[in-house]
Amino acid sequence: MTPPPIRKVLVLGGGTAGWMTAAALSKVLGGQIEVTLIESEQIGTVGVGEATIPPILTFNAMLGIDERAFMRATRATFKLGIEFRDWTRLGDRYMHPFGSFGLDIEAIKFHQVWRKVRDQVGPLEDFNLAAVAARRNRFALPDPDPAKVLSSLKYAFHFDAGLYARFLRGFAEARGATRVEGKVADVTLRGDDGFIQSLTLEDGRVFEADLFIDCSGFRALLIGQALGGRYVDWSHWLPNDRAVAIPCDTGGDGLTPYTRATADKAGWRWRIPLQHRTGNGYVYSSAHLGDDAALAALIAGLDGPARAEPNVLRFQAGRRDRAWIKNCVAIGLSSGFLEPLESTSIHLIQAGITKLLALFPDKGFDPLEIDEYNRLTAQQVELVRDFIILHFKATERADTPYWDHVRTMDVPDSLQRKIDLFAGRGRLFQSDYDLFAEPSWIAVLMGQGIVPRRYDALVDSLPEAALVQRLQRMSALIGQTAQAMPDHAAFIARYCAAETVVAPILA
Repeated sequence: MTPPPIRKVLVLGGGTAGWMTAAALSKVLGGQIEVTLIESEQIGTVGVGEATIPPILTFNAMLGIDERAFMRATRATFKLGIEFRDWTRLGDRYMHPFGSFGLDIEAIKFHQVWRKVRDQVGPLEDFNLAAVAARRNRFALPDPDPAKVLSSLKYAFHFDAGLYARFLRGFAEARGATRVEGKVADVTLRGDDGFIQSLTLEDGRVFEADLFIDCSGFRALLIGQALGGRYVDWSHWLPNDRAVAIPCDTGGDGLTPYTRATADKAGWRWRIPLQHRTGNGYVYSSAHLGDDAALAALIAGLDGPARAEPNVLRFQAGRRDRAWIKNCVAIGLSSGFLEPLESTSIHLIQAGITKLLALFPDKGFDPLEIDEYNRLTAQQVELVRDFIILHFKATERADTPYWDHVRTMDVPDSLQRKIDLFAGRGRLFQSDYDLFAEPSWIAVLMGQGIVPRRYDALVDSLPEAALVQRLQRMSALIGQTAQAMPDHAAFIARYCAAETVVAPILA
């Protein structure tokens, strides 16, 4: 006998994770299920994830969101990549851009060809359109003609996470989702199987559902407290456990089409330019730096006057051993946390939602499907973990105890193998569930000084002089294309300028 379908879904917690989930469920399954979201104005949201990566375009397209309307509502700017400063050594910088580097030649990887003739053709970044455009503060939408260089451009967004949640709330409510204001006082489990039966709010209201989505943030009220999901600690590889964030007036380099991550004495500082302000933060290890010193360093680096009091977060890098337990799925911070170095917070929310839709259950809650969800989630998060650890391990810095520690620490075997293979002859082998494709690994590995000692022997089958000419023409064409693009700020002013100016947050 076929189990009956899910009819009621309850999302606990708002913020980015909660409203992304409610928006997707109401869009894709609207009319089939009843979506209720419970959140409390008394409980603040973390507000992480103001920078994104290109798959966010897929999520917005799935919802049918108009890009201009979304960007106006969230005060968004465009993002072409991340600039890393002082990571390999003090004074050094490199770009992790979106999109690929050059074009493979006769089935030989482009980075292998570049490795042979690099002294004659210039930096690797010259062969990535997003990197060249970002350096010049240029932006244009990709050209639909695949024959044009501009068709290769990949982009994402910087936006106000609070405004994004508000935007998605309106979207979800317009499609039947119901918001309930309140704080959970008790979680009732069924006696026969331990599934969640209902949530009781402080005012006594009781809400039952077939499926519960835990978007309660670090508290993990359902997946952790009620169902006992274990937390897997990764702080031995990712020792940062604090973050302090402050928005400020726009200044400095202005509306750059890239995020900046600057390595500091005991962690790193971010800079995210929005239309109405610039987001700033310092992610650090409390074992190596005090809170007051971190705040002082952050304030000293602001582009302009602060627009709010500092927001301090405490966290532990890691993940739940299972993101789906019984009739509860954890999405967002309740499922785990990786510091926002590569702007993965929102994508991991999106990935959780996508897998949930692909494996959406009936009331039978097939254990095989739950196990598959958990297997895929663990695999993807661990691959992202390795990519983030790479930034800390691959450094020459030993100028502070913090950097000496991360430089010399042991790393997961899966990451060490990848580093060793690439360092030898530039070999890279991708997993199907690796969020970061080959160009991203190449950008960070080479950007932080891991240049292959040798190149693929197949490159020697290609005439060197012809290769040099071909790559020189390629970089020139990319440079010309970038130079012809509009200024980023000017493009935003024409395309998606916010209709109202947001007043400063400070009273």
